[in-house]
Formats: sequence, structure tokens, C-alpha cells
Amino acid sequence: MENTRTLPVPGDFYRHFKNRMYQIVAIAYHSETEEAMVVYQAQYGEKKVWVRPLAMFMEEVDHVKYPDVTQKYRFEKVEENAEEVAEYTMSPHLLAFFDAMDEKHYDKMLEALAKLSGHASQKEIDDICMVLDMQTVGDTVAEQISEIRRHIQMIRKFDGERLR
Repeated sequence: MENTRTLPVPGDFYRHFKNRMYQIVAIAYHSETEEAMVVYQAQYGEKKVWVRPLAMFMEEVDHVKYPDVTQKYRFEKVEENAEEVAEYTMSPHLLAFFDAMDEKHYDKMLEALAKLSGHASQKEIDDICMVLDMQTVGDTVAEQISEIRRHIQMIRKFDGERLR
């Protein structure tokens, strides 16, 4: 079946299935293979610019690997109205958590998690659990944050012992 999705256009906003927002910078072409590439910029943290083959950018989420993800495609266009883009704007503490996670800086992750305590939404907790590849445990956000904290501490211990 042929893919009938609209191709990305510079300026468009796309949401990654892990709930991070990106803006399309350009469609570029590999100098040797002429493969189409998407150049896109993160709308969080340091606003890094990334490049990915167009085919991969447009593909469906691997629902075997990520069974809890409801989004159909790896990247889905966010309609160009401020309300929808703003809906996916993350709190600075959640951004700090994800940035620390990218760096594998467990103390910063725990610090950001502590700052989220008391005012984190269920969606933010679900996003953290999805990225950590863990199931939420607990009835309240406070219980879930406590479980996430234990999970991060376990990962930190495992990574530390593995490197010895």
C-alpha cells in the first residue's frame, strides 16, 4: 500500500511518538545517494537540530517494541494553530528530566523529578514512564513518582556496577 501522508514542509510542527515537539527546518538530500532527509529542530532543551531519512521520519511506530503508544506514526503533524502546539509544551521540570535522561545523569533526573512532585499531571507521569519503558504503578501521582524514583535509583545502581 502506498503512503499517502503529506510530506513535511519547513515551518511545520511534528510531534514524536514520545511526545516531544519538533519543527521542520528543511528537506535535504544525501550528496552520494540522493536519499531525501528531514532536517528538524527540537522545541525543547537546547533546541538541537537533527536529520533523519524521510522514509524513517514518515514510518509507523513499532507497536511491538512500544505496545502502549497510541500514536500511529513515528512523527505526526501538529496542526498549525497555537493552541495545539501549546498543548504539547512541556513544563521546564519535565524538560530538565528528559535532558538529564539523555545525558544519563541520574542525580539530575531525580532532582527534576522532585521538582515535578506535587504538581505533575498524569500525562507527564505517563510520558516519563513511556520513555523509561516502565509501567506506572500506584493510584496517585505521588505514588507513581515514588515508583519512578525507585526505578531510576535501580538503573543508576545497575549502570554503576556494570561499569566496574
